[in-house]
Amino acid sequence: MNGKLTRWMMAAATGLALTATAAMAEDRADWPSSMTIGTASVGGVYFVYGNGLASYIGEALGVNASGEITGGPSQNVTLVQMQEHDIGLVTMGPMYEAWTGKSELAPGLEHKDVRALFPMYETPFHGIALSRSEIESVADLEGKRVSVGPAGGTAGTYWPRFFEALGVTVRPSFTGASDAASQLKDGLIDGFTFAAGVPIGAFSQLAAETDVKTFGFTPEELETILKEFPEVAAYTIPAGTYAGQTEDDNTVAMWNFAVVHRDMPESLAYEITKLVLENNDRMLKIHAAAKATLLENWVNNSFLPFHPGAVRYFEEQGITIPDNLRG
Repeated sequence: MNGKLTRWMMAAATGLALTATAAMAEDRADWPSSMTIGTASVGGVYFVYGNGLASYIGEALGVNASGEITGGPSQNVTLVQMQEHDIGLVTMGPMYEAWTGKSELAPGLEHKDVRALFPMYETPFHGIALSRSEIESVADLEGKRVSVGPAGGTAGTYWPRFFEALGVTVRPSFTGASDAASQLKDGLIDGFTFAAGVPIGAFSQLAAETDVKTFGFTPEELETILKEFPEVAAYTIPAGTYAGQTEDDNTVAMWNFAVVHRDMPESLAYEITKLVLENNDRMLKIHAAAKATLLENWVNNSFLPFHPGAVRYFEEQGITIPDNLRG
């Protein structure tokens, strides 16, 4: 190869590299210097998942991201809608209510600027009580003092509705997972009902420290809940999920998604979606619930449009997003 041709090829390669670098810089020109991810109370899966996601985004994408304690999904949706948070972790029940203007925190405000980014995991609903309490099912909570999770969270929103549908009257308290676990252990409450990816850290800690029993719904209770709440699906928490759990807990679950504002730069939404869905081993190091943070689970969103950046990534993987789910 003569010297002139070699110099031409080197110059061409350098030019291509500079062009690619310039394009990358241009793609990131409108990226924020920092990001906030709305999670939930300390002790729940959202807190662990959201803070782990923030660290991973900072590590891989060079954006300073941090998780923030919130009241849970209902609050997270509104914080994203108002652009006070960049990413929110939500369950699709509260998300649908906010989308249609029926959020308890912002009644009448249709959260139409929120977009889906990627599927996270299922949120099962289940409860825990001290073994000596003789509480075996939801019906046994009649008249008891019960923590239902923070107000505005998935648990705090849906457990009171479940109790009402089942005709069970409880004395509810709206507390975070960590506080509720301490109160149960100290005998200040009789039961602790929650909703989060399993295993729930607060439940695991209780099971390791004292004699407890977890519970879901009886067959009759489950039939009623599935009929009254189409946004949930039947779910089984396998025996052995918690220390001392010798039988499966039959219950219901709701899907979780990470959501963003429609004004998030498309390239940033694309890179976050790609990062999360192509590195499940890394996500599993954040929390075991990430075993369901998989590309194919995009189908568990039936109403919320995906952000264009997420759509671009899905379509690169051969997935056709329906027109009604394109943001």
